[in-house]
Amino acid sequence: MAVSEEQKNKIRDIVLTHAHLDHIAGLPLFIDDLFATLTEPIRIHGIEEVVQSLEKHIFNWEIYPRFSELSNSNGAVMEYKIFDPSEKFHISDLTFQPIRVNHKVPSVGFIVSDENSTIAISSDTSKMELFWDEVNSIKSLQAILIECAFPDELDELANASHHLTPRLLQTEIEKCSNKLCPVYVINIKPMYREKVLAQLENLEIKNLNILEVGKIYHF
Repeated sequence: MAVSEEQKNKIRDIVLTHAHLDHIAGLPLFIDDLFATLTEPIRIHGIEEVVQSLEKHIFNWEIYPRFSELSNSNGAVMEYKIFDPSEKFHISDLTFQPIRVNHKVPSVGFIVSDENSTIAISSDTSKMELFWDEVNSIKSLQAILIECAFPDELDELANASHHLTPRLLQTEIEKCSNKLCPVYVINIKPMYREKVLAQLENLEIKNLNILEVGKIYHF
């Protein structure tokens, strides 16, 4: 979890798409670092299957303490907020609409909105239909963030692990009715980044951008 000290001291709500290690690896140490100073619990938002995986495989007293059972001098340090994958929920001024996506484990993407803008995030996924049904129902969408993990020559691995390649991504984007909406590619596997970028460039997909790690985006 790459956050600054200032961000670490402000973040109290964490929304999880699924429980694969690359999406939750920083979570135990994040809570551990703050344990003694927390004046309110870290709230972990996830579908029921994700919470069950965390409790069974991570916060199980064998891999790491079960923080949901622990308190400091101010009270509880972590609590789960289980959301229904078919119902909206709210955190501060943001509204989250979960959408089941096509990954190897139970996983959701999101439509995230405030009073000014709306974006869609696929999370890890392969071919989707429900996601595009939701996206195409939105009149004003500022951005779509969608994964592209592997290069085309690893399509068998991508299909087996339920990820996208550049060619598969192109097919997915064609399902979007809003042809003017910017699309940002996320979750490129680091060791294949240059290959994926080159293949995406060759496809010349309109309005396609590569999300830059560390850059602040305003939608």
